[in-house]
Amino acid sequence: MPPLIRYLGMAEYQPTFEAMRAHNRATNESTPDELWLLEHPSTFTQGLAGKSEHILSAGNIPVVKIDRGGQVTYHGPGQLVIYLMLNMRGRNFGVKSLVMRLEQSVIDLLAEYGITSGRQTGMPGVYVVTDGVVAKIAAIGLRVANHATYHGLSLNINMDLEPFSRINPCGYAGLATTQLSALGVRDNTQVVGEKLLTHMKANLYG
Repeated sequence: MPPLIRYLGMAEYQPTFEAMRAHNRATNESTPDELWLLEHPSTFTQGLAGKSEHILSAGNIPVVKIDRGGQVTYHGPGQLVIYLMLNMRGRNFGVKSLVMRLEQSVIDLLAEYGITSGRQTGMPGVYVVTDGVVAKIAAIGLRVANHATYHGLSLNINMDLEPFSRINPCGYAGLATTQLSALGVRDNTQVVGEKLLTHMKANLYG
């Protein structure tokens, strides 16, 4: 069954987080998959492995402690976020494969734009090399509970990257970040979202 696609626009982080958790608690064997596409106002989120020392200077940006895997990351306008409410009952792949399929979806999307990207060992997400520097362009963080996933991925499209300098992104000091607009892509969040959905459907349901 194809997933339900929900377009939430610009959505505050905390109520979206609470909605994900409520959806997860209500999931049963017949619950269809849902993919939520949205953007968040400026927010730092700190995962279960998060350490306070990785937040260097939050300033006026709120920090929300959440229950996904991983460390601290930043969400803000101009970044595409896709949350995955996937029912894992009866699926022929597990969470590790799911992460790889999500990474591959972003890699396939970037290839469509003529951009070479890849993975980094032990560092979930998608990376590109710009001016000889490895830079992160997409982050992935999931939680599995009640045989279903929530949280998901974020892809930097055309945003203010300055807040990433206030943290150690995903726990790595000095990790560079980049975005599609810096790589010559002019499509907006909505257009990129539709293209990424096509690749995600192929990698998750094809």
